[in-house]
Amino acid sequence: MNGESEHRGARLVALGDSLTEGLGDPLPRASGGAGPRWRGFVPLLAEGLPPPGGAVRTVNLARSGARSADVAGAQLAAALAHRPRVASVIVGGNDTLRSPFDIARTARDLDRAIGALTADGAVVLTACLPDPGRMLRLPRAVTAPLARRMRALNDVVHHLSWRYDAVHAHLADHPCVADKAAWSVDRLHPSELGHRLLAREFHVGLAARGLAAGRPPSPLADQPPPRPTASAWWLATRGTRWVAARSTDLLPGLARLALVETRHRVAGTLETLERATREATRDALRATAGPPRAPTPAPTRAPAAVPPPATEESALGILD
Repeated sequence: MNGESEHRGARLVALGDSLTEGLGDPLPRASGGAGPRWRGFVPLLAEGLPPPGGAVRTVNLARSGARSADVAGAQLAAALAHRPRVASVIVGGNDTLRSPFDIARTARDLDRAIGALTADGAVVLTACLPDPGRMLRLPRAVTAPLARRMRALNDVVHHLSWRYDAVHAHLADHPCVADKAAWSVDRLHPSELGHRLLAREFHVGLAARGLAAGRPPSPLADQPPPRPTASAWWLATRGTRWVAARSTDLLPGLARLALVETRHRVAGTLETLERATREATRDALRATAGPPRAPTPAPTRAPAAVPPPATEESALGILD
């Protein structure tokens, strides 16, 4: 192995928001520490990449609250400076929780980030995620529009993952979604168990490409899952503050979405909303740059994912 490949192989760079930052998987608080420190799936995955006795340098650029524009901007520039061999790009959830939500803009940001990292020689890790309305158990008139946004985001992530031959973990409908132990007290971020699941999914895909020589992360958590009382306390304290913090940029928009949703439900014309979302997603994908790449042959046991389409046009066609 030459010096350049050794240099590149020493880096796992992570881009994204609070999920990638590690929220939901706290490390023991240091003496006198002001707040929790997070681990998450990134260091868990990094431990299983090199052979025994080896090491992988990890750079986590993810920050809580980040949106797709943050990843395609400052985070991407910093990531490219590190010349990663493997780079994770998981973002967009915060975009769906803001008003307005522009799937075309989010698609452009994701295409730019994933495309630039791939062109620089990195293998990119991506994931589809469940919609937050389902996890927060909000009223149906609110969860339906949020779910529609998340489906659009996941369709974009899925198709860009195929286009750039990324290692893709399709977790939107994974059985773990129904397992309370896989979620932290806020119901928005994975618990330690959830982060371990994501790390293991990525390890499978990387091992199939010869990029993970170590053992996969253990599926057993170090810490017990959150107690029901902890969830109730979060909802009564920090959960209330979370809703208040979103009241200026999310709730007014959600109120309008809920009103539109209710009107279409009463009129029996919900398919109009579904069709508009599919068309907007398809247009967003067609507007992104970059030709599709020949996909890597699937491993014997791949991360759960929808089989890739044969061509870019058929990829867009499944959105019809």
